[in-house]
Amino acid sequence: MNNRRKKSFGTKVIFYGVLTLVSLIMIVPFLWMINTSFKDSTKIFTFQWIPDPFRWQNYLDVLEKTPFHLFYFNSIYIAVLVTIGTIFFGSLAGYAFAKLSFRGSSILFLCLLSTMMIPVEVITIPLFLLMRDLGLIDTHIPLIGIPILGPAGVFGVFVMRQFFLLVPKELEEAAKLDGCSYFRIYWSIMLPLAKPAIATLTIFTFLTSWNEFYEPLIYINSKELMTLPLALALFTDEVGTQWELLMSASVMATVPLLIIFFFAQKQFIEGVSMTGGK
Repeated sequence: MNNRRKKSFGTKVIFYGVLTLVSLIMIVPFLWMINTSFKDSTKIFTFQWIPDPFRWQNYLDVLEKTPFHLFYFNSIYIAVLVTIGTIFFGSLAGYAFAKLSFRGSSILFLCLLSTMMIPVEVITIPLFLLMRDLGLIDTHIPLIGIPILGPAGVFGVFVMRQFFLLVPKELEEAAKLDGCSYFRIYWSIMLPLAKPAIATLTIFTFLTSWNEFYEPLIYINSKELMTLPLALALFTDEVGTQWELLMSASVMATVPLLIIFFFAQKQFIEGVSMTGGK
């Protein structure tokens, strides 16, 4: 019995030791970013637990040298609109694929999933020419519309469909007996039950949109229309990189993601386990 306990204890020590090591590997770059954001430019690559001198001025310099509030606003409202659009259309289509029987639904769903395997770089030129002909270059419309109708939207359909498949048919049948239409069932029954899946989709979609660099680089030319990932590149030029300002801007850009995950982490974990996302 004692040997079993010792073996179990040793296994737990190894297990938690490995988890601690992996956690440190993942968190050290983040801590280095925060530490560097408070350093003087002459001590960027000097190892210091606490920066000396401790410079809050780096954050003020970011706000003074760039219209950082505009970049923040652009990223926030684009990410919010993309997230809302993805959840709405993804949940509608996911409900249809999961609960409505129509000819060719399986084939159509497979065709949708297959689009996720096409790299965005492959269709960049056709999309750019289309946006140019529509007069949408140097606007935020491509950054909102393309993700909703593209890979992000398809991923939303997949996540929501997987969740709706778990909802018992008896609930839907009872609602039909009460005279509910398909849309009423979707709105009043399915969506309230789908909070874990919606939380999962919200985090994934918001994170992807917030960190998107490639598409803004293609479609945005004006400085005032830039998003945060593009704005971070402004701190690098031919002379070099202003590391203290870049790290300060990166810390400020990370805050919304931490807030969203903090408030939605319970539903996120539940949603990943229930939708088959794991």
